[in-house]
Amino acid sequence: MRILYHHRTQAEDGQAVHVRALLGAFERAGHAVFESGLVKHGAGASPEHGAEPSPPDSKGRRRWGWVTRLPRFARELAEYGYNTVARQRLLTDGRHFEPDFLYERYAFANAAGTMVAPRLGVPLVLEVNSPMVLELERTRGLSFPRIARRLEDWIFCSADAVCCVTEVLAGMLVDLGVERDRVLVTPNGVDLDAYRQTFAEGARAKARVRLGLPPEAEGEVVIGFVGYYRDWHRLDVVLQAMAEPGLEAARLVLVGEGPARESLEREADRLALADRVHFAGRRPHAEIPALLAAFDQAVVPAINEYASPLKLHEYMAAGLATIAPDQPNLREVLRNEHDALLVPPGDADAMAAAVLRLARDGGLRTRLGERARSTVVERDLTWDGNARRVVERVERLRAAGGGA
Repeated sequence: MRILYHHRTQAEDGQAVHVRALLGAFERAGHAVFESGLVKHGAGASPEHGAEPSPPDSKGRRRWGWVTRLPRFARELAEYGYNTVARQRLLTDGRHFEPDFLYERYAFANAAGTMVAPRLGVPLVLEVNSPMVLELERTRGLSFPRIARRLEDWIFCSADAVCCVTEVLAGMLVDLGVERDRVLVTPNGVDLDAYRQTFAEGARAKARVRLGLPPEAEGEVVIGFVGYYRDWHRLDVVLQAMAEPGLEAARLVLVGEGPARESLEREADRLALADRVHFAGRRPHAEIPALLAAFDQAVVPAINEYASPLKLHEYMAAGLATIAPDQPNLREVLRNEHDALLVPPGDADAMAAAVLRLARDGGLRTRLGERARSTVVERDLTWDGNARRVVERVERLRAAGGGA
C-alpha cells in the first residue's frame, strides 16, 4: 500500500521513537511511505535518550521551535493555526503521492488529516496516544478549553479508524463518542531483532563500560530505569527502597535526563546513596538494547492511567524482571507474579519490598524476565505487528467501502 504519514512531532524523545519505528515497520512490510510533517524524522535515525548533535531535520526544528516558547494562550493559537499550514501541505503531498490511506499521529488541535482525507478520497487512520485535552488541562492548562474539547471530539469521531495504545484509552475514546468498532488497540512495541545484542556473549561487561560503571562487585545487583524523568515518575520511591537494609549490594542506574534530576541527586546524598546511584545521562535510542544488558531488574515506579510505556516493553524484550504499578492499563500486558511484580501505585513500602525481593532472588528474576520476553513474542508486541494490524484494518475498511 501507499501510506501518507502525517505528524507534528518535533521532540527527540519517545514520540520520535514511535514515529520512526512505525515508519520503518511499514517500509519493512513492503509499503511505500511518504512522511509529511514540520520536522522529518525518517525511519533510520536514533532519537530517544540521545543528545543528537545533528537531528534529522534540524532546519525544520529551528523554524518551528519558537512556538513552544510562547505564552500559553499564544501557543494555543499557534497550534490551531498550524492547521492552515498543514492542510495545504498535506493536500499537496497527498495529490503528489496518491496514497491508499492517510495515517496521522494525533497532536493537540491537529485537524489537518481530518480535513484532508475526504478531499483525497482516502480513509483516515488516527493514532491517539493520549487524550490531549485532558492531559494538557492537568499539566500546562488550557486557555480555550471549550473550543479544545469540541475540536478534539470532532477529530476523534471523524476518523475511519482510531489506533490507541491501551484498552483503558479505548474506553475513554468511546466515552467521547467514538464508535468502539472503529477503535484498534495497538500498544507501543519493540523491534525484537534489536534485542539480540542484549543476550550476546560479553554484553553485560560491555554495557557496564559504556555506562561508566566500576568493575562489578561480587553479589552486586543493578536496578535500572530508562527514560525522561519528572517528579511524577516517583523515582524518589526507588531511592527510598535503596536505603532499606538488605540492599547494600544494589546499584541504581538511571539512563536519561529530566527536570527531576537535581532533586534526585539531593535525595541520594541525603540517604547516603551517592556512591550507589549512577546517573548515566542521555543515550541514543539505538544503544538502549545493548545498555539493558547491564541491568538485573528494572522499575516503572509510576505511569498515568491510560499510557502504554515504551520503557516497559523494552525491559520485557530485554528479558528483565520488572516492578510496575498494579493498575488496569499495565495489567493489559502484565500478570503479577508471572512476568512482573505489580505493586499498589505510589506505595513506597510495597515498592521497597518488591525491589528487595527481586534483589535477593536471582531465580525469580530469571523466571519473570524469561516470561516477560515470551509475552512480547507471543502477543507480538512489536512495531512490525502494529504495522500489520493497521494495514489489515485499512484493507477491511476498503473492502467494506469505508473511508472517505
